[in-house]
Amino acid sequence: MAGEILGAVALAFLCSVCLTWIIRKRALAHGVLDIPNERSSHSVAVPRGGGIAIVFLALLAVLLQASASVIPLALAIPLLAGGAAIGLIGFVDDLRPVAPEWRLAVHICSAVCTAWSLGRGAVVDCGFFTCHQGVIALIVGILTLVWFINLFNFMDGIDGLASVEAISAALAAAFLLLGTGGSQLMPQWLLLIFAAIVAGFLVLNWPPAKIFMGDSGSGFLGYMLGTIAWSTVVNGSLSIWVWLILFGCFFVDASLTLARRWRRGEKLHVAHRSHAYQRLSRRFQSHRAVTLGFLGVNLGWLLPFAWAACEYRAWGPALTAFAWLPLVIVAWRSGAGLAGD
Repeated sequence: MAGEILGAVALAFLCSVCLTWIIRKRALAHGVLDIPNERSSHSVAVPRGGGIAIVFLALLAVLLQASASVIPLALAIPLLAGGAAIGLIGFVDDLRPVAPEWRLAVHICSAVCTAWSLGRGAVVDCGFFTCHQGVIALIVGILTLVWFINLFNFMDGIDGLASVEAISAALAAAFLLLGTGGSQLMPQWLLLIFAAIVAGFLVLNWPPAKIFMGDSGSGFLGYMLGTIAWSTVVNGSLSIWVWLILFGCFFVDASLTLARRWRRGEKLHVAHRSHAYQRLSRRFQSHRAVTLGFLGVNLGWLLPFAWAACEYRAWGPALTAFAWLPLVIVAWRSGAGLAGD
């Protein structure tokens, strides 16, 4: 079994590197480039739309694992249907801008289908309260998924950051799921293969990036990880607090930035450069330093707290607050969401 998984992971990585390289060549040939402007964090034109490689290979992995009964159909169907829809609308947007309302409509429809498929009859344990089956659980699931999708869109602004976040979170979640020892079908092997696919893309997305994933990749990453996260929450294998901790860097930066921009009356869908990670990359004049910093925080700080929240579920809210506190301080002091540079 271990040999088969390692082989699948290695094959997924190699296929991702090759397919991303091919897509980069095609993007260059057809002029599908991200031209820098005053809001960009890069200074030269870079091919975009490379995330479609992640979309294709990840959906293929889901299909193969579902056919082999490695993951349940209740998880595979929304991953395939919603993932394809979000990957497609994102890829179209990479080629020609799509109105934000249309993108949001696809996000909401995919989230509704996923929450309905996974959340019917769910009892979501939130630590200090329990969200029982019915409308409330569905609403929580829908809002969570829509936020995950847009979270990666917001945070995909410097080289390698969204890829590193997805890889570290997927590997951490797989590690925690393997430690639960549950007998039910769980997506730990899918998470490992998913991490390998994104790692293959990262080979060409590492600073200085030779290709960007674009909306096709960022929205898809958020949807896939959000759907897998919600499936583990409703089946009780991981609590919602574990996932809030694992994605702490992204949640804190995006939430504080949006809150400050909303307070000033700015249009939240308009591109900007006021996220904490963008400000830090300008301060240190390095995408690589910030991306590596996020990786270090994810593995060295957040993963131990996520493990503790997995082992001591009643302490999930307190552990999340403690894990987030220094992230909030750093994001606040770096000026996340403030106007100007």
